[in-house]
Parts: sequence; structure tokens; C-alpha cells
Amino acid sequence: MSLRRTALPLERIDAVIFDMDGVITDTASAHAAAWKRLFDAYLRERAERTGGPFVPFDADADYRRYIDGRPRYDGVRAFLAARGIHLPEGDPDDSPDRETVCGLGNRKNELFLEHLREHGAEPYASTVELVRELERRGVRTAAISASQNMSEVLEAAGVGELFPVRVDGLVADELGLPGKPDPAVFVEAARRLGVEPSRAAVIEDALSGVEAGRRGGFALVVGVDRTGDAEGLRAAGADVVVGDLGELDLGATGSNVRDLPLALERAGEIRGLLSGRRPVVFLDYDGTLTPIVERPEDATLPARTRAAIERLAALLPVAVVSGRDLADVRRMVGVQGIAYAGSHGFDLVRPDGSADQRAREYLPDLDAAERELRPRLERVPGARIERKRFAVAVHHRRVDEELVPAVEAAVAEVAAAHPRLRRTGGKKVFELRPDVDWDKGRALLWLLEALGLEDPKHLPVYVGDDETDEDAFRAVRDGGLGVIVRGEGDDRPTLARYALRDPEEARAFLDLVAGAASPEGTP
Repeated sequence: MSLRRTALPLERIDAVIFDMDGVITDTASAHAAAWKRLFDAYLRERAERTGGPFVPFDADADYRRYIDGRPRYDGVRAFLAARGIHLPEGDPDDSPDRETVCGLGNRKNELFLEHLREHGAEPYASTVELVRELERRGVRTAAISASQNMSEVLEAAGVGELFPVRVDGLVADELGLPGKPDPAVFVEAARRLGVEPSRAAVIEDALSGVEAGRRGGFALVVGVDRTGDAEGLRAAGADVVVGDLGELDLGATGSNVRDLPLALERAGEIRGLLSGRRPVVFLDYDGTLTPIVERPEDATLPARTRAAIERLAALLPVAVVSGRDLADVRRMVGVQGIAYAGSHGFDLVRPDGSADQRAREYLPDLDAAERELRPRLERVPGARIERKRFAVAVHHRRVDEELVPAVEAAVAEVAAAHPRLRRTGGKKVFELRPDVDWDKGRALLWLLEALGLEDPKHLPVYVGDDETDEDAFRAVRDGGLGVIVRGEGDDRPTLARYALRDPEEARAFLDLVAGAASPEGTP
């Protein structure tokens, strides 16, 4: 096992959904063996009958490519099609000796259950430990599987009580849910847990399952590499790949927004943190410098706040990092000589006006997604689509609560149809963005490096207000200072260190930082 630990960002996650075979239980090898017994016997008999060559089933390559993670009959169909064999579909009640898709699938099930009765099932100890720790921290969990034998396997492994929420092959059949790589089973598990996919993580070992997690717009997709195919899992859409779940580090979960000390009440403490290092100040816009409003175009910057930014920029490096388009946020802020990052960091400009753009090759995908969303949402009162250069935002602040699930479902459908895009969320908004490893935190670190300010003499200070700012809070957690502007009813964990009550206090905080900036630290 690798000694390297990978952080699981619990401040962005309310639930974790585990695949069963290969993640919870060590049954993938038993499934592969059952499939090999089935197909080798069938292929040998067919070769003798037809006079063709006998090419055995590869329990590694064939299993991972055609079978792993798929519902049983889908696996039969996919593998046989790869061999140029097309059988009648048959019926789920077909006897195991019938030469139909369902008959072969039922025979495989017999072989697997025979193995389970003889050998039982073993859980992965690191997975059990992770689930229990998540439970202690208040993070909900569920198990999914394409198998119709999920309950039997979990009970045989002695971990049935860990997963009261389950979505298996029986549930999928009952609800008519398509199999992986469609994300339907994961989305149904999230629904049963009472969370949005954008606040849940998926842990999978199968390529089709990783792809399903990515297409479903989940906050994080963890690939578990038990077969030496880490690159395949990454290519399928895994954000993180580990060899074992013991490599995941839950780390600090941060504090609840409500419990953070107020920055303005700790002014002396703040001055002490800023002394000896030159601050580099990064600011979100909506909800931070201006209140959240129903129409984004109405979120105008108060003159006093603009003046505070200008005073600060005369002393220190300043950047505004926003989900708005770059041109929009530059126009709204209207301060010269500072850096700007629009579209959550995909579109950047330095103080000297030189620019850098990420993910331009994804623009056609965003264009198509926008076209597909508009007719789906035009009859939902209050739903508003905002096309940004590097995102398509769907605002639902003015949508009746009972209609919000329909809005989310429309966004999820379009996201599933465009695997190069990723579904994310914020305050009363769903977004589709390019599916690349880039966020506000990475934009912040890139700007520090691009401006030559990444050395220990500089202290990055980030002020933001919502979930999209947590990546930036994480980036500055160890070597900088994160300050969150509370929203009405905020009740969630955050990696920020201090809080501000509202955008007016954010303006006062900028004056505090400006006042703490010593003349010796200015250019």
C-alpha cells in the first residue's frame, strides 16, 4: 500500500456512495471466476458445434472491459457482441441451460451463488474503517451494485448493518434504471440519502462506474485500482485514484460556518497574522463584495467597497476570483491594476493586462449544452439560464421549491449527455463546466506563481462566501488565511479560519488589511 495519503474534502461532501464488488467486498475475483466458467463452457460447446475456434474468456481483460460494473444481462450481451455472437434476449425466468442472453446470465448467477455458499465473502477492512469513520463524522453512506445478490453478499461479508441505504440490481429493475455507465443508480442512491449529487462522492473500481460518477455530476469520484489500471480509471473520469481506501485521509473537517470567530472582533489577532509577511489578497465577488440578489446584473459594487479595493491595491497585490465571466466581473468591479480570474478561474488576466485561458476546446460542448437546456427549462417559471464563456449556469433562486428537482433533473440529463462537462453547484444555481482539474484554488495558486508571489514572504488571503470558494480556502489553509462571508442560514463545514457577517463587514476587513500593510512591504 502506498504511504501517500489523499485528502477526502469533507467540507464539500455530505454523503459517500460505495460500489460493492471490489470496493466494499473482495468479490470481484469470484465474479470474474464465475463469468469465466460460464463463458468458457459456452464458447467451447459452441466451437465444437459450429466448427469454429475456441478462444477462452480472459478473466482480466475481458472482465474489466465488458463485464465489470454492468448489470448481468448487459454483461452477457456486451461480451458476446464483442465476439460477434448475437443471441435471443429470452426472459429473466429462462432456465440456466437456455441459449439466450437471460439463460446465460442466470447460469452465471448460479455459479456465483455456489461460490458464495462455499467460500463466503470478505470485506475490505480499510473500507469498513472508512465507513465507520464517516458515520462518526455525520457523513451519510450508501452502497450500490448492479448485482441482484447484493443483500446476500453484504450479509455473507458481515457488513450488512453498515449500509441500510442500498440500490442494487433488483431496485434498478423495479424502477427501470439503466445500468452503468449511466449514472441512474448513483443518482437514485443520492436521492435516498437526501443529498444532491453535487454534494456526494462516488467510490468505484470499475471503469463503467467511474464514468457513471463523472456523468452524474458528483462532487468527487474516487477510483480504486485493484488491477493495475490507474490510468484507465483516470481516463474514465476519476478525480482521485488510490490502491486501497486506507490511502484516503479524512483530515480536518474544518469548523461550522456559524462557529467561526468573527474577523473584525479579532482585529489584533489578524494584524499579528499579517505582520512579517506581505499579504496577497484574493476576493470573490457575489455574496462577498456584494449581497446575493435575484438577478446577477443587479449585484452592483458599492462605491465605498470599490474605494476600499483601490486603497488596498495601492499597497498590496489584489485579485478578484469570480464565477462570472471575466469581462463581466472586470466591468462590475472597475478597478485597474489588479488581477482578475473569471469563470471560476478558467479565464485569467494579470494586472498588466496579459491573459491566460483554460479549456477553450470545451466551448462547443458548452454551446450544445446551452441549446439543449433552453427548451427543457423554458416552461419552468423563474428558471434562468445564464451563458458564461466557460460555464452554463441555471439559476433557480426564483423557482418554486417543488419545481427545483425538475430543474436539477434537466441539468443532470444534459450533463449525462455531455461527458466532457461536469455538473457543479453554488447558492441557488446549478452549473455545467469543463470537466478539467481546475477550480478557484488552482487559479489562486497559478496567479501566485505567475506573479512571482508564491514564496514564504507572501501571505495569501482569500475572502469568499460559498461552496465554490472552499477549493481556495483549502489552498490557503496551511500557509495563508481564509475568511468566509456568512450567508443567511449558513450551516455547513468550511476550511476558512474567520468569518464576516456580510459584504459590509467584508469592506471593513479590506480596510483592516490595508491598515496592517506596512510601508516597508509596499513595492
